[in-house]
Amino acid sequence: MRLTARNIVATLLVAAIVLPYLGYLAWGEMPFVQDPRGMAAVGLILGLAAAAVAGRAVLAPDPAHRAALGTGIVALGLGIAALVAETSEALLALFVVAIVATWALGEVAALRRPVPSGRSMAHSA
Repeated sequence: MRLTARNIVATLLVAAIVLPYLGYLAWGEMPFVQDPRGMAAVGLILGLAAAAVAGRAVLAPDPAHRAALGTGIVALGLGIAALVAETSEALLALFVVAIVATWALGEVAALRRPVPSGRSMAHSA
């Protein structure tokens, strides 16, 4: 496994979505979030930032990256739908679940990525 700055930043961005969502569920509002539409906007902005942090890694040909890309596309669609619907708690919940699933699949893909040995072929002879 390679723990990179990208993994850490993506994890913090997803946490910045999930924690306000949990607060929103518990208290009905959070700073900057008074309704499902506001929470959807926060999720879309931070989710897109997390996707930008992932960069081209999501386009890798292995199945874990493809699954993360697929769930990311679904999350984007759900986020837009939740933003447009304005009051759909169900869409908002599905959106947040899709964000967490995308993040988890991305982390699984990172676990499967080989760690470079740091040695070149010339030094191993």
